[in-house]
Amino acid sequence: MNRVWTALILIALVTACIRLFHGDARVFARLLEALFSMAGTGFEIALGLTGVLALWLGFLRIGEAAGAVRGLTWVLNPLLRRLMPEVPPGHPALGAVTMNLAANALGLDNAATPLGIQAMRELQSLNPRSDTFSRAQSLFLVVNTSAVTLVPVAVFTYRAQLGAADPTDVFVPILMATYCSTLAGLLAVAAVQKLKVWDPVVLAYLLGLGGLIAALAVWLSGFDQAAMQARAALLGQSLLLGLIAVFLLLAWMRGIDAYGAFIDGAREGFQTAVTLIPYLIAMLVAVGLLRASGALTWVLEGLRDILSSYAIDTRFVDALPTALMKPFSGSGARAMMIDAMRTHGPDSLPGRIASIMQGSTETTFYVLAVYGGAVGIRRVGHALPCALIADAAGLTAAVVIGYWFFG
Repeated sequence: MNRVWTALILIALVTACIRLFHGDARVFARLLEALFSMAGTGFEIALGLTGVLALWLGFLRIGEAAGAVRGLTWVLNPLLRRLMPEVPPGHPALGAVTMNLAANALGLDNAATPLGIQAMRELQSLNPRSDTFSRAQSLFLVVNTSAVTLVPVAVFTYRAQLGAADPTDVFVPILMATYCSTLAGLLAVAAVQKLKVWDPVVLAYLLGLGGLIAALAVWLSGFDQAAMQARAALLGQSLLLGLIAVFLLLAWMRGIDAYGAFIDGAREGFQTAVTLIPYLIAMLVAVGLLRASGALTWVLEGLRDILSSYAIDTRFVDALPTALMKPFSGSGARAMMIDAMRTHGPDSLPGRIASIMQGSTETTFYVLAVYGGAVGIRRVGHALPCALIADAAGLTAAVVIGYWFFG
């Protein structure tokens, strides 16, 4: 992260010097203006996140206390037993892996990370080569980096803060894009590890979920674009409100203090929003300098000219910085997404595509570094190329789906 952040600022400064040499006398003034402006913007956005984060983490804590994570664990366990055949039945690793994936799916990041580290440690106990990711560890990491998140709370939160008319209108597109990412990652790992993806249970999971996505796509394709957007938005709103209702009903049935759980989660959301302030300011300042110096404009205009020469629609180009940053830095990709929405509008095509990209994959290098470092692994083996294949699939799908829904 240090290298990425430093490189962005140095590129901006070098570009500014080049522009000054070519007669742009105000380039340094623009840099200083961007420096202070983006610092203020970062603080305002983080401050505005407090209420929304407190709200969502409050409801998610109710779901966690009511057993939603355990329910998803029960659903995922049969699939993982077949995708990780070298893990003995009943081994603690399977429970830790399914708990981590369930927590990730519900957006419980604070719970997911320690569960993920525990899963890596359990899998490491079965690893025949302690310095290289095992087959099971590679599969686990690729699924993690493909962002199997059912509730992309962070994306909704930033869109709401930046004034989107309907912050959740990207919900269904994100589900479709993240499915493409996860499927591509699983198939890549299966090809390398020669897994039996034709196993009836594996096929039932993959085809079942794929069938739901395909049915959704077929249903939506029967409408014109305005009607499709309206129905997708209504579906997303219904799913999110339905999820809240399910959490509350489960809590009521099991005698859980839903109000107390909500308060605990909301308190955590408040603390998370405060914690985000320095990170958000740091990355927004770097992106602001990059844009004010003209470096970002040069790159995007150059790419736009190349694509235009082939008669390709170039409106998605303004969302590409999010895609380029996503595998390397979560905070950097978040800053790029916010910059796209601030510059072009949260309801613009680039703003929406950047939002879909942000929710379609995870920060690959960060996940590999954290989980690998937790068990002392230095050699990533096939985990990295398979994870990057998943990233490419998810980000490409984000562009295609973004045009389909909003283009």
